Amino acid sequence: MGKTKKTKLIPEKPHVAVDIVIFTIIKDRLSILLIRRGVAPFKGQWALPGGRVNKNEPLEKAAARELGEETGVKDIYLEQLYTFGAPFRDPRGRTISVAYFALISKLPKLKATTDAEDAQWFPVRKIPQRLGFDHNEIISYALKRLRWKLEYTNIASNLLPKYFTLSELQRVYEIILGKKLDKRNFRKRILSLGLIKPTRKKRKNVAYRPPQLWKFITHKHIVLDKRELVF
Repeated sequence: MGKTKKTKLIPEKPHVAVDIVIFTIIKDRLSILLIRRGVAPFKGQWALPGGRVNKNEPLEKAAARELGEETGVKDIYLEQLYTFGAPFRDPRGRTISVAYFALISKLPKLKATTDAEDAQWFPVRKIPQRLGFDHNEIISYALKRLRWKLEYTNIASNLLPKYFTLSELQRVYEIILGKKLDKRNFRKRILSLGLIKPTRKKRKNVAYRPPQLWKFITHKHIVLDKRELVF
């Protein structure tokens, strides 16, 4: 019997893309920035800002460029989230996407250009059920990652102004975690971690006794020891 001829597998050269997940809090709701695609595939559908990486372009610069071009949002710190590479996530061909995410407290003016027809903030609980590509999956993972990081880092500092009350800080945690927290236990725990410190400032123009304002000791990324988790 003759030998069976083996078929030579020719690997497909994949494209590399970036997708960006931007969270903020609007009217006590965790919200996310989406764009309405102006080109195929998924023309007319909502999706995350993003696109393919240019030749010789660093991933971080590609993410910043796409975000600026499609939404007008610039000059924010982007953290690498995860890599998504399902074989058929992009109908144009094999595409591996490196996702980035960020939290912002000040809402920038949105301006959709290039491949985007529109850019809007959506409450996380009201995003369209069918976004373009695999972006529902990316958002789901980003939300889990955000909740995890809330437990062991000072990431909440990115969603608050420079000065804030303890009630405002607790509310940020409740909005992201999606549950009410015991006031006494939260304050005892958060103060024991040494992430924030009191100031001499107080909230003005309130009908009740002006509450004291606090601030984060640093906005640089801090990772807590696992024994010191917030909850």
